Amino acid sequence: MLSEMIHLEGHVIDSLVLSKVLDILSSYEGVRYEVRHAKIGHTREEISKFEILVQAETEELLEQVLEEVQLHGANFSHKNAHLVPAPKDGVFPEDFYSTTNLETFVRVHNRWLPVENIEMDCGVVVWHDDHQWHARTIPMARVKQGDLIVVGHEGIRVTPPERRDPTSVFAFMGSDVSSEKPKERAVRGVAEEVRKAKAKGEKVLFVGGPAIIHTGAGGYLEQLIRNGWIDVLFAGNALAAHDIESALYGTSLGVSLELGSPVRHGHQHHIRAINRIRMAGGIKEAVEQGILTKGVMCTCVKHGVPYVLAGSIRDDGPLPDVITDVLDAQDAMRAHVPGLGVAIMVATTLHSVATGNMLPASVRVFCVDSDADTVIKLTDRGTHQTFPIVTDCHFFMKELALQLIEPFGKS
Repeated sequence: MLSEMIHLEGHVIDSLVLSKVLDILSSYEGVRYEVRHAKIGHTREEISKFEILVQAETEELLEQVLEEVQLHGANFSHKNAHLVPAPKDGVFPEDFYSTTNLETFVRVHNRWLPVENIEMDCGVVVWHDDHQWHARTIPMARVKQGDLIVVGHEGIRVTPPERRDPTSVFAFMGSDVSSEKPKERAVRGVAEEVRKAKAKGEKVLFVGGPAIIHTGAGGYLEQLIRNGWIDVLFAGNALAAHDIESALYGTSLGVSLELGSPVRHGHQHHIRAINRIRMAGGIKEAVEQGILTKGVMCTCVKHGVPYVLAGSIRDDGPLPDVITDVLDAQDAMRAHVPGLGVAIMVATTLHSVATGNMLPASVRVFCVDSDADTVIKLTDRGTHQTFPIVTDCHFFMKELALQLIEPFGKS
């Protein structure tokens, strides 16, 4: 039997990491394990430590099970990471290490290097600069031939997720995805996390879909931006286009936001709104020229809140500000990830999943949608720190704006 000693350290009992690892080890035929050492923390601050001997019948089986438990923060061996040059642009070496969103370190020349810009489903590139070794995640499409890429699982250390405070509202709210939970309590919790993040100097990201405009909730988002609670906005062409449509024509998808009924020729309003912005040269230019005087996008411009509008195949126009190359859009979004403390995702499946894939596990994520499938998709794709809130986006936006009604710094 081939063997390897794995180590678990942290709040691995509270966060269920230990049970997940043991469950994985038990699920493999031909694999045995034995807990050789256990030190259990008895307070919230005290961490637990476990040493588990894993044995497998073949080297291939051992490699397979070690790779799987490592995704949950199990660490082993103190060998250096294996580095292999990328064979060509946009291609990783075979057996490259695929990252998680957990804090990660790689061992190079007997020193543990923190992996910068941690992001799931990427590789790790290592380079030498100014007499020092560095490591960071790199998306597949951005790798260059000859880049040194970490291969295999040796020389990699992953930090398990932190425990969830059992006294927090989100210990209950995050237990499962359900519409049968107290919504006002959840929104109060989101507002508290936003305040905490801002007080620590962290940024708050808002990821929004067009339903925010369709339901008439755009004004609440404007208020949050105007009061300084939102630092970055991610959206698509649709939210911006219908926001501008509502500012210019009072409609969204041709439906009057005041009357709730379709207006004559209303189906043309969104494309005419896009055309006016294209004529002006962009959203900022339209604001400066006095064409666009209100709305979410106007408020972003006036208050200096950066936004990334990522395009899709179904976009009308699109607006000049929309980034139509998906790789460029991903890079533009990644540029705003450092410093984030909270991400609020409302009524957008694709942008929520795309953003979630870019966020480190340290960012508190709240996903709001009337369809439980959206928040399930987000957690299924690896953003396990997500707290789901299944409710109508208008209700959520109204309650959040009410909870954060005062300007930042005056609370």
